[in-house]
Amino acid sequence: MVMASAGRQVIRLNPSDSVAVALANLAAGINLDDIQVATRDEIGRGHKVAIADIAKGSPVLRYGQIIGYAKEDIPAGSHVHSHNLGMGEHSRDYGHASESIPLPAIEEERFFDGYHRADGKVGTRNYLGVLTSVNCSGSVARFIAEAAERSGLCDEFANIDGVVPITHQTGCGMSSKDEGYRTLFRTLSGFAAHPNFAGILLIGLGCEVMQIPDLIGERRMREDGNFRYMTIQQSGGTRKTIEQGLEALRDMAKSADKATRAPAPISHLTIGLQCGGSDGYSGITANPALGHASDLLVRHGGTTILSETPEIYGAEHLLTRRAVSREVGEKLIERIRWWEDYTARNGGEMDNNPSPGNKRGGLTTILEKSLGAVAKGGTAPLTDVLKFAEPVTQRGFLYMDSPGYDPCSVTGQIASGSTLVAFTTGRGSVSGYKPTPCIKLATNTEMYGRMQEDMDINCGDIVSGDVSVEEKGREIFEHFIRIASGEKTKSEALGFGGVEFVPWQIGAVM
Repeated sequence: MVMASAGRQVIRLNPSDSVAVALANLAAGINLDDIQVATRDEIGRGHKVAIADIAKGSPVLRYGQIIGYAKEDIPAGSHVHSHNLGMGEHSRDYGHASESIPLPAIEEERFFDGYHRADGKVGTRNYLGVLTSVNCSGSVARFIAEAAERSGLCDEFANIDGVVPITHQTGCGMSSKDEGYRTLFRTLSGFAAHPNFAGILLIGLGCEVMQIPDLIGERRMREDGNFRYMTIQQSGGTRKTIEQGLEALRDMAKSADKATRAPAPISHLTIGLQCGGSDGYSGITANPALGHASDLLVRHGGTTILSETPEIYGAEHLLTRRAVSREVGEKLIERIRWWEDYTARNGGEMDNNPSPGNKRGGLTTILEKSLGAVAKGGTAPLTDVLKFAEPVTQRGFLYMDSPGYDPCSVTGQIASGSTLVAFTTGRGSVSGYKPTPCIKLATNTEMYGRMQEDMDINCGDIVSGDVSVEEKGREIFEHFIRIASGEKTKSEALGFGGVEFVPWQIGAVM
C-alpha cells in the first residue's frame, strides 16, 4: 500500500510505518499536511522523516517491518538516519512454509527466439568462451581472444556474438579439498556448460591446483562436444598456445555458426535478480516492479534467482515463510548461520552494510536495505536454496547464496544458469556480464536522466509519474523477452562484460 502526502512530498508503504521517504529535497518547516507533520530538519530526497514522535529505544518501522531502533528521542518531522537510528536485537518468526501460496499459472504461452542447445537448454546469446583454470593462464587467454578478433573470425562467422576471455585471480595457492576449491570448481563448470556459450576453449598453465583433468573428469563438460582444452606448458609456451588456441576456436566456430535463433517457451528463461548502488527509492520503485516481473515469469514456468545473502539479512523471515517446505526454509537459515560464522571469524559484522553510497541515498541499516532488496523476489513460493554456482535443477523462484558484492554475486548466478540478469540501481551502476545480458533498472528519474546511456528502464516514474508497480513490472517482463530474443542492452552496446567474472574466493591463499 502506497500512501503519499499532498503534492507527493513523501511516501510510505504501510500504515504502520513510523517513517516516510522524501520524494524531493525538503527544507525545514514544510507542512506535510496529509500526515499532519511539519519537517524539523532538512530532509534529502530518498531520506526518511519521522511521521510521529519516536521514543529512545523504540523500534522504527518501514515496509511494516523493523529497520532499527531509535538511539535517542526522535520528534515527529525529524530526519531519521545514522545519527539517531541504529541496529538492535529482535527475534524473527521464520514460520517455515506458512505463507507458501502457489501463484496462478498463466496458460497463454509466450515465446522468445533463443539458441537451442544439445542438453535441452536455450541460450539468449551465442558466444565462444576462452575459460581459464588459473590466473596464470589469464593473459594467454586474452591474447587468444584478441588474436581471434584481429583475424576477423567473428566477421567470418556472422552468427557468433563474440569471443569472451573468462579470466580470474585464483585457481592456485589454495587447498584442493576445502570449500573454496569446491566453489571455484562449480563456477568454472557452470560457465563451461552455460547455454549462452556455443563452445568453450579451456586454458590452463599445467601445474596449478585446479587441474584441467579434474575439471573435465569422466563427464562431458558440454553435451554438444564443442569443447577443447590445453595447457601452456604442454603446448610449448605462449606463442604456440595462441596459435593452437586460435585454430581450436576456428574449428569450434564452424559448429557455433550453425546455431540460429528459434522460438522457445519463456519457461526456458532463467533470470538473476540483482541490485547495487541502492537508495531510499529502491524498495519503493525498481525492486517491487522487478518482483512483479519475476512473478510473471514464474507464472509462465520460468525461473528467477535472488542472491546476496548479506543483503537479505534481517529479512530472511519473509523468504522462509514463502518456502515450499520447512526443509527449503531451513536451507536458507543454514546459509545465514554460515555467514554469521564467516564474518565473525574474519573480523567482520553482518550489519557492515549499507555502503557509504547507500547511506547517501537514504538507507541507514542493513535491515532497511534487506527489506527493500527482498522485494525483487516478488511473492512466488521459494522453491529451492542453492549454494554459490550450484546448478539449477528446479524451476520457479530460487535463492542462491552469495556475497553482496555485485560482480561476484552475478558470476555465481550465471554459473548456476542465469541467461539474463536484471539489475536495479539508485545511485547508478556501469557493468555487464558476458555471456549474459544485463538489464539496468533505475530506481529514480533524476539518476535515469543523468545516466540514460547506461540505464535500460526508468522505474522512477512510479513516484514521479502515474505508473503503477504492476504496470512497470509488465514493462520489465516484456523487456526480458525482447532482450532474450537478441535486442541489445545498454551495457552490451557499450561493450561491458569483459572484466566482471569474479569467482568467490573462500579460504586461505597459500
